[in-house]
Amino acid sequence: MKLFKWQLVVAFLTVTVFSANAQEITENTFGKGLVNVVAKDSSYSLKFAARFQSLFTSDWDFPGNENIGNGESNFLIRRARLKFEGFAYSPKLRYKMELGLSNRDISGASVYTHDAPRYILDAVIKWNFYENFDLWVGQTKLPGNRERIISSGNMQTVDRSLVNSVFNVDREMGVQLHHSIDLGNDILIKESVAFTQGEGRNVTRGNIGGHHFTARAEVYPFGDFKAYSGADLEREQTPKLAIGAAYSHNGNAVKSESNSGSYMENDLGFYETDIETFFVDAMFKYKGFSAMAEYADRSADAPIARNSDGTRTGDVVEVGNGFNMQAGYLFKNNYEVVGRYTTIDLDENITGEGVHNQYTLGLSKYIVGHKLKVQTDVSWNDFSDNMDNSLMYRLQVDIHF
Repeated sequence: MKLFKWQLVVAFLTVTVFSANAQEITENTFGKGLVNVVAKDSSYSLKFAARFQSLFTSDWDFPGNENIGNGESNFLIRRARLKFEGFAYSPKLRYKMELGLSNRDISGASVYTHDAPRYILDAVIKWNFYENFDLWVGQTKLPGNRERIISSGNMQTVDRSLVNSVFNVDREMGVQLHHSIDLGNDILIKESVAFTQGEGRNVTRGNIGGHHFTARAEVYPFGDFKAYSGADLEREQTPKLAIGAAYSHNGNAVKSESNSGSYMENDLGFYETDIETFFVDAMFKYKGFSAMAEYADRSADAPIARNSDGTRTGDVVEVGNGFNMQAGYLFKNNYEVVGRYTTIDLDENITGEGVHNQYTLGLSKYIVGHKLKVQTDVSWNDFSDNMDNSLMYRLQVDIHF
């Protein structure tokens, strides 16, 4: 077996060497994909791209924190992705597959994923079957909050806010219907609905609870943005605004954060309760200035997990609300400063957690737009009980081929 493994390694290195000695000039440019082809008979297309984010973090505890004096630093690959997309048979039939390779991308293996790493992020077919109607089938992001829908490679901060971390409904397997309406005078409306499994991505042993219904609507009163991203790298020459709302109903949910978090088990197997999440968000861009705000609220019919005799299991649904607001300005030299305020207010009587406020100041240098950038920020974490107050610094390099 060891000999066979070494043979594979030698074969791989041999192919790599021959490939390096037979380099060809390509018309592709940086950031446009490593491979970008269309079949001669136009029966399919393929764009293959890779990207990764190298992250450094450092945390310091402050007075009031029971761990005062402690600090921690860490280097990691925050994300490492391979992405394939294009069309098959007809331009009206598009596809996307995205694989995650970093530890945080693939974490979450359990008996419900057949003990396999969660490599698959997206594997979805998108069929434009009639005018402005698109049917999506497969696993991909749900139509939840705007910050989640924005790609992790197109953010104007090192990472998404705490509101997204606690309340987002992420990815799932199922079907989605997307539609847009152009009302004229630059007024645009986009709607989407999804019916999915309910327990998150890469689940192979389910459906354990019920099913998950998600819907989102967005209004663009001044026309569409040039890009669905954070910073205004396109420097919109007229004011652009988007106002959105999303609703998630996860029936008989068995996880503490709707379709994410931990499974809630009891003496009968799993504790089930209906969980609802509501989002309202807005985005504004104009000549390098951008501002985004989001509000999220999660509730549950019976948020405290119990056994059949009424005793508590120790699990609870993370019910409560959160608010995030951030704004940035992109200078002509492609440096951007951004400020963010986030507050998480979970129901302390149920979760035992108090209010968490976070204040963030960030700086980005866009070398080749979002395809090659350096981002850094510093955040002050302020807890209502003063027991976990801390200062966090982050530095990240992001590259997309």
